[in-house]
Amino acid sequence: MSDADLSACAALLHRGDPERFRAVMAAPVPLRRMLLPLYAFNLEVARAPWVTKEPLIAQMRLQWWSDALEEIAAGKTPRRHEVVTPLAEVLDMRGARDLETLVAARQADVEGLTIGQLSDLTRYIDGTLGTLLWTAARLAGMEDESAARDAGLAHGLAAWLTAAPDLTGRGRTTLPPGDSAERTRELAAEGRTALARFRQARIPRSARPVFLVLSDTEMRLRAFEADPEPPETNPVRSRLRLTWKTLMGRV
Repeated sequence: MSDADLSACAALLHRGDPERFRAVMAAPVPLRRMLLPLYAFNLEVARAPWVTKEPLIAQMRLQWWSDALEEIAAGKTPRRHEVVTPLAEVLDMRGARDLETLVAARQADVEGLTIGQLSDLTRYIDGTLGTLLWTAARLAGMEDESAARDAGLAHGLAAWLTAAPDLTGRGRTTLPPGDSAERTRELAAEGRTALARFRQARIPRSARPVFLVLSDTEMRLRAFEADPEPPETNPVRSRLRLTWKTLMGRV
């Protein structure tokens, strides 16, 4: 993996997903070399449906990523790309196939996610962030898929509720029908339950840094349970939480 490709992935993540970037940079250097291309890929796929108002073009962008993963899974020399090239060096066949399901789940962002009940949203989050976190954890040596997906669900629900005002402003449905405050509290409670299950699991030391991305998750979920309005973010406290968890080896 070239330093230029790794730097390109880091730059993409720094600009487009700074919180995840900080969590990656707190991980040991060997783990960063896996996480940076993986999370840069996730960023590119996540924003593909939003960079155009034409659904067909958005679907073509997602298909491009799906085709790139198919090349990796088949053991072919992948297309030259600043993210695909280093991603091919860290993924195995299973990882490539799992990430194809992540790309497929993102089709809901093109079509407009239908949220008739809470399970529609939790299924979408599991297919996207749950799959992402499980892939990262497995490549780092973790075997407990359900625990990793619980972590992804908790993290994803906190992120979804935080982004809800922006998504609503773009005309997207963010909550199931009913009282929005009550639905927000229900989702926050669901996230905290998933986080509690995750913390009961045995996480191998090699995979613990993967979950540094959850450093603000419990705080945000508790805040949404207490008050459905998005909590104010405090970058200084966020960095302190991340630093403390890094030093203590906590997840």
